Amino acid sequence: MTPKSKPKAPFDVKVLLTKANGGKTIVSYRNNANIFVQGEPADAIFYIQKGRVKLTVVSKRGKEAVVALLAEGDFFGEGCLAGQPMRMATAVTLSNCSIMKLEKTGVVHLLHDEPAFSEMFVAHLLSRNIKIEEDLVDQLFNSSEKRLARVLLLLANFGKEGKPEEVIPKMSQETLAEIVGTTRSRVSFFMNRFRKLGFIEYNGSLKIHSSLLNVILHD
Repeated sequence: MTPKSKPKAPFDVKVLLTKANGGKTIVSYRNNANIFVQGEPADAIFYIQKGRVKLTVVSKRGKEAVVALLAEGDFFGEGCLAGQPMRMATAVTLSNCSIMKLEKTGVVHLLHDEPAFSEMFVAHLLSRNIKIEEDLVDQLFNSSEKRLARVLLLLANFGKEGKPEEVIPKMSQETLAEIVGTTRSRVSFFMNRFRKLGFIEYNGSLKIHSSLLNVILHD
């Protein structure tokens, strides 16, 4: 009788990255700090151990747009792995953060030598691609009110395991306006409306209730 093989231990990307040799640094950033800037050389990827980060792009005419909101467990800056020579966006912290910087060569070795890491990283890229498609549809077809509701739910981790969390206490309405693609006055109007309807709470921080989903589902 063939003995049963032992089940594999769950894959922990944090453990693997912590044990990676060479080409790895961990940096602490304060809120509203630049991690890298659009146009800089792209020679490393980053992993968020703690905190939140936004990616912004500035057009030739000086118009800025938020293209991604990232949280603990997310990678960013991975374009360098596909031969991207310069940063296409600016990465800015939305809270105090602990960020691991991984040199491109070190990540390439991990992808070649660690099948579990490769599988996880491919899943990450596919998930990011789906998120970008959802954001595009949101911008094309939804009102600014629905876009704001969706952003707040995403910030509260709605749809992930566990209950929705508190949003970053110092998330300004100017930042929300940049993410949604509208004006601060419109964000203020909708935030007040959401509060009156009981969808959100202000109490030193911003709490999001799952009932906010009604704004997105309502036609």
